Amino acid sequence: VQLQASGGGLVQAGGSLRFSCAASGRAFSSYAMGWFRQAPGKEREFVAAINWSGGRIAYAASVKGRFTISRDNAKNTVYLQMNSLKPEDTAVYYCAARTAQTLESIVGGYDYWGQGTQVTVSS
Repeated sequence: VQLQASGGGLVQAGGSLRFSCAASGRAFSSYAMGWFRQAPGKEREFVAAINWSGGRIAYAASVKGRFTISRDNAKNTVYLQMNSLKPEDTAVYYCAARTAQTLESIVGGYDYWGQGTQVTVSS
């Protein structure tokens, strides 16, 4: 599985961005998907996850109510809508795929990773 993320950039605090992560392969609809981020000098941390159908979703406490994860299995794509962005959301964001169907918030629980996409939120 190859994951290709897009949609990062520079935005002012309070603004919005939307990430897309397109996956290759026919098995996308069976994978749980996740978004993680890594700020300079910090470990990679969980942001959000969605199960294969979109019926189960989990968020990190720091983004709940501001970020929305969704997926379109017909397009092999998972999205992350980020609203009310804060400077502390500045990081490199990664999408990841998990062949198991349960949700997971741990980096080691994912089998495939996309390239990172930078988000910079200015104050």
